[in-house]
Amino acid sequence: IFVSPSSRVVIPCSVEEYQVGQLYSVAEASKNETGGGEGIEVLTNEPYEKDGEKGQYTHKIYHLKSKVPGFVKMIAPEGALVFHEKAWNAYPYCRTSESTTNNEYMKDDFFIKIETWHKPDTGSIENVHELDQETWQTVEVVPIDIADKSQVEPSDYKPEEDPALFHSEKTGRGPLGPEWKKELLAQTDVPRMCAYKLVTVKFKWWGLQSKIENFIHKQEKRIFTNFHRQLFCWTDGWINLTMADIRRMEDETQKELEEMRQQGSVRGTTASEE
Repeated sequence: IFVSPSSRVVIPCSVEEYQVGQLYSVAEASKNETGGGEGIEVLTNEPYEKDGEKGQYTHKIYHLKSKVPGFVKMIAPEGALVFHEKAWNAYPYCRTSESTTNNEYMKDDFFIKIETWHKPDTGSIENVHELDQETWQTVEVVPIDIADKSQVEPSDYKPEEDPALFHSEKTGRGPLGPEWKKELLAQTDVPRMCAYKLVTVKFKWWGLQSKIENFIHKQEKRIFTNFHRQLFCWTDGWINLTMADIRRMEDETQKELEEMRQQGSVRGTTASEE
């Protein structure tokens, strides 16, 4: 089992605003990644309550194919490229588990666990996930700057999703300059929050374990970066929405995804071959 570096993503919005922005952006990003037989299938999206924890439970299937590297496609049957994601969103804490548990090819030999705390700060909390000291000492903290174009792969870059160019008409936020985080710290009346993300990976496949684990880490950082750049640049689309609006949008998106997956061409992020 490999615990990846811990990513910290600072966003110029409040923790309360981010809850809506995150769900809105997940729905929009899902549509951008679905088409041509690939993409996201939503099986369950419902409230849950367990051991005193309450939130929203989702179960999705990711049909990947072109979204995994070539060296995996060469040795894995098509069925191994379908992954189940189960998420328990007890905001401001969320945990997500991705696996092939329902896949007879890898069974329990593969899983990805993502744990996220959303806090009203700029990433200053150490060991927010309360790992034991031995594990924490092996974790590298990786700050993600959503306005830093150099952190984005050239094939992923879109000017309309660049926080360094975007200005929100409804909130007045942006564009974000090179020193935007320092400016945020200097202002006490401007909302800010940080998503602290910890990724744990298990991939038990002799000869490929290290390569796949490193690939997953790079892909997760890529996804975190692109997603939060989109979230900020879509501010005017979600800033005035309520949670009731979001639940209606999720219901509509679930139906749209099923239709989109059955038609059109493959869309969205494809795998790097590194």
